[in-house]
Amino acid sequence: MREGNIHSVETFGSVDGPGVRFLIFMQGCRMRCRYCHNADTWSTERNLPMTADALLNRAERYRAYWGDEGGITVSGGEPLLQLEFLIELFQKAKARGIGTCLDTAGQPFTREEPFFSRFCELLRVTDLLLVDIKHIDSGAHRRLTGHGNENILDMLRFLSDEGKPVWIRHVLVPGVTDSDDALKKTRAFLDTLRNVERVEVLPYHSLGAYKWKELGLGYTLEHTQPPTAERVKNAETILCTEESR
Repeated sequence: MREGNIHSVETFGSVDGPGVRFLIFMQGCRMRCRYCHNADTWSTERNLPMTADALLNRAERYRAYWGDEGGITVSGGEPLLQLEFLIELFQKAKARGIGTCLDTAGQPFTREEPFFSRFCELLRVTDLLLVDIKHIDSGAHRRLTGHGNENILDMLRFLSDEGKPVWIRHVLVPGVTDSDDALKKTRAFLDTLRNVERVEVLPYHSLGAYKWKELGLGYTLEHTQPPTAERVKNAETILCTEESR
């Protein structure tokens, strides 16, 4: 029986998809986002092996709290690095009548096989995707995460073509991701998509910086302060309304 490499779970999530959700954090990520608050999920070494049935059995203990909109959300790390396990997990979740939500940065996405066919199979059992746009400019994206964004934007175009519901998230980091020019370009890109149900601006915070120190990593945003309420409002005005384009 296949096992997933799990980092941790959270039983009552209220901000990672609709309703109350059981959150599953997968282990492993190729991105190295400078503001990441889960740097301890980067390593692909075996952490907590669990089967899909074991995870779903645990999740269903809290089903009474989900209401009509809740379910499970799989985050990370990067869940798409464990695509085969994710397909099995979501297939079994749907068989139990459990809503499925995928929180991904999209970095592993490619239209090459065998990934693409398996990704399409995953979409058939995925109700909603939460997708980060970390920076609209590929060069700035590479400086921020270690990777370009061409395949991520391609994934979003494909999801739009497929009509798959998506919530977009953007972490607002002063001096890094908060320029009006970049925000307006992000909004212009979103205007080309037909499946975006919500855009969320997430103010930067340094609450995960201690994990970097524990892992012996240098945290380059140590002196960066959270954005002001005015800058958050500005980003929301630009990103969250079509009239801002």
